[in-house]
Amino acid sequence: MRTFEEVINGAKTMGKKKVAIAWAADDVILESVKAADEGGIAECVLIGIKDKILKSAKTAGYAVKDENIVEAKTEREAGALAVELINAGKADMPMKGMMQTSDFLKPILNRDTGLRSKGELSQISVFERSHGGLLFLTDSALTIAPDIQGKITIIENAVSVARKLGIDCPKVAILSFLEQVNLTSDASKDAAIISKMADRGQIKNCIVDGPLALDNAIVPYAAEHKGIKSPVAGAADIIVVPNIDVGNALSKSFSFVAGLKFGAVVVGARVPVIMSRRADSIESKLHALALCRYLMN
Repeated sequence: MRTFEEVINGAKTMGKKKVAIAWAADDVILESVKAADEGGIAECVLIGIKDKILKSAKTAGYAVKDENIVEAKTEREAGALAVELINAGKADMPMKGMMQTSDFLKPILNRDTGLRSKGELSQISVFERSHGGLLFLTDSALTIAPDIQGKITIIENAVSVARKLGIDCPKVAILSFLEQVNLTSDASKDAAIISKMADRGQIKNCIVDGPLALDNAIVPYAAEHKGIKSPVAGAADIIVVPNIDVGNALSKSFSFVAGLKFGAVVVGARVPVIMSRRADSIESKLHALALCRYLMN
């Protein structure tokens, strides 16, 4: 997969899955849902205040079936109902609507009734590069300051997504502020340790290198100019950030400043989770729906 058009077209061939959208009364969300429904990607259960959902659906020009609306009075109740529907087999995956992230994630992360799997959850932002190909950035939304084991889990989750999208052995760059190991920087030391672990086969199905700065991770000229000898430098498929602050800033820079096409998915749960930002466009939310549908194949 090199473009979101390919991801969407691939998802269309797989048949619809049912998405439970918590707090769904939002014009942009319902326009993306309409596109996913009409495109054969997803059918949606809309959770929230019925009158508000119908009003937004009318604005979006989306003819909502009455049986696909589930009443909820609060954001917290809507989040819990989305998880209940999945546990009951009445929906396949959850999507965050116009609500607080904490109210959406709390029932998903519940150890007794949630959607946890054996691993930890992490978010992967997927960008379509201007010159072609997909670039994966992680984690810009969930893990605040991962330790070494947390970064390994983040890498493994991202590798699983990249492989699903056709990159058999993704190249993983672990970011720091420069490409040399600096003993005063935890990000630099973590990157060096994880890279050596990957060299010894402790991290599978990928090539890992770090520390690398952003430019020499994704720009061939920058890597060549600095004389970095690495199969990852200048050719990274996956960028692993040191913390959520860097990830959040990079994600928004790529999407809002550079204008790259974008979609995101949360993985590590029993099913993919759609947790788009409230300011994301119709197109980005549709990309997220298509990504999640593709990952469920």
